[in-house]
Amino acid sequence: MKLLLTNDDGIDAEGLQALHKAALPFGEIIVAAPADHQSGCSHTATTGGRGIRIEERSPDRFAIHGTPADCTRVGLLNLAPKADWVLSGVNHGGNLGADVYYSGTVAAVREAVLHGWPGIAVSHYKKKELLYDWERISLWTNRVLGELLARDNEPGTFWNVNLPHLTPDDPDPEIVYCKLDPHPLPLSYRHEEGLHYYNGDYHNRQRTAGRDVDVCFEGRIAVTKIRLL
Repeated sequence: MKLLLTNDDGIDAEGLQALHKAALPFGEIIVAAPADHQSGCSHTATTGGRGIRIEERSPDRFAIHGTPADCTRVGLLNLAPKADWVLSGVNHGGNLGADVYYSGTVAAVREAVLHGWPGIAVSHYKKKELLYDWERISLWTNRVLGELLARDNEPGTFWNVNLPHLTPDDPDPEIVYCKLDPHPLPLSYRHEEGLHYYNGDYHNRQRTAGRDVDVCFEGRIAVTKIRLL
C-alpha cells in the first residue's frame, strides 16, 4: 500500500522518523510534513490568497511551509493522490481526551478523513522525568499499525493512538481499545508582568476510568476510534 506520513512537530522531528521506521514494512512511504514546528495549531489551514511552498528535501520527502492540515491537502492532491492511508505522528506528547481539538497531529488525519481517506494519528504521552526511547516507540507503533491497517475502514472515522511512557524495565504495553475522555485540560494560568501563561498540570488532569486518558496514564496503549459526523 501507499502511505502518506505527516506530523505537527516538523519534518526533522524524531517522532516522524520513528513513525517512518514503524510504517516502512507496510508499503511505499511519502512524507509531507511541516517545514517547522506547528504543535497546537489545531485545524488551521492556509487560505486567503496566501501561498504554500513545497520544498523537496529528498526523494519522496517534502517539507511543506504550512500547517499539518496543509500538508495533508497538498500531499493528497499533488504528492500522493493514490495514498491508501494518512499517518500522522509520532507526536512528542500525548493527544488524549480534549487534546484532539487542539492537536495539529490529529488535525492532519481529520483533514484526510474529510476528503475520504482513512487515517491514524499516533502520539506519545511524556512523563517529565523520563526520556523518549524512540526505538521502542517505533516497535510499539509498528505493532499498532499492524492491527489497524488490517482492519476494514469505516468511512467518517479515524484512529487516535496514544502510547504510554514506561521505564526501560517495564514490559511492553497491551493495546486497549477505548473511548475518548470528555474532560478538558485544567484551567490554570500564572500571571507575570501583565501576561498570562498556561500552567495546567497535564499529568494530574481529571480522568474517567476506562477512557483513553486513564488507559494511557496506567501504562497501556490507548486506541480510540473518533467519528467526524
